[in-house]
Amino acid sequence: MPKKEKQGTVVSNKCDKTVVVKVAEYNQHPKYKKIIETTKHYKAHDAQNDCKEGDVVRIVETKPISADKRWVVAEVVEKAK
Repeated sequence: MPKKEKQGTVVSNKCDKTVVVKVAEYNQHPKYKKIIETTKHYKAHDAQNDCKEGDVVRIVETKPISADKRWVVAEVVEKAK
């Protein structure tokens, strides 16, 4: 089974070696057919503390690192301006 990958924006980097990533998902409403954006926050492991708030990053699923960290930052796609 392949590892899941998601792309999102770093919302917080206050914790040591941890970033909070906001991932947006777009789905169509079953009845009204309007496109609805749902967002979810994931805590991801950032070993080198490279990520800053506003960076666009790609996260990959991994084994549990702590009580609520199950993702690791694979790469920084775009740096914040």
